[in-house]
Amino acid sequence: MTGPVAEQQPLRVVVADDQAAVREPLAAVLALAEGVEVVAAAANGSEVLAAVAAGPVDVVLMDLRMPVMDGIEATRLLADRHPEVAVVVLTTFADDDSILGALGAGARGYLTKNAGRQDITRAIRAAAAGQAVLDREVQDRLLATVRTKASPPGRPLPEDLTPREREVLALIGRGLSNRGIAEQLFISEATVKTHINNLFAKAGIRDRADAVRRAIAAGLT
Repeated sequence: MTGPVAEQQPLRVVVADDQAAVREPLAAVLALAEGVEVVAAAANGSEVLAAVAAGPVDVVLMDLRMPVMDGIEATRLLADRHPEVAVVVLTTFADDDSILGALGAGARGYLTKNAGRQDITRAIRAAAAGQAVLDREVQDRLLATVRTKASPPGRPLPEDLTPREREVLALIGRGLSNRGIAEQLFISEATVKTHINNLFAKAGIRDRADAVRRAIAAGLT
């Protein structure tokens, strides 16, 4: 006779928004979602970092424009200090700088505040699983931006990229996180980081947003 099935751990979420009128209702609504536990609410990026350090936390639902420390800087620091924590941006801003800045800093998802509770919950779960989620408006704008700013024909990818490095670049172009790439290729996250470091150095890629542009320009996505 088999033993009892272990109960699945709920996703532990931090909600970050500088406006209490947004933050508190959003936290209350998400707390009602099955399999989601809101463990903290933060009014700025510094409070996010403190909440994650107190942990454990799986996902941060991050506003961008906040005092003390904005969402992009907080996302960048989280990616460096707590790479296991996924960030999903939820903001009213869908301009190029905000989108590319957040994704370049390491956000796994980007939603506008037109998103409903189901959309947000779905994005949180996907991000926790290492997948990237962009709402339609953001996806269309991002693709238009990277195609406009794509590398010119005179700057092709170097020939000494290995087949694996090209695979990794293609998956970055599709929006996958390091964890998602590792799962897709059945390799460790440490190995993914090594491939990324190598291909960035070889191709002169500045950051993740630049990598997306180069992947699209090279026809890898």
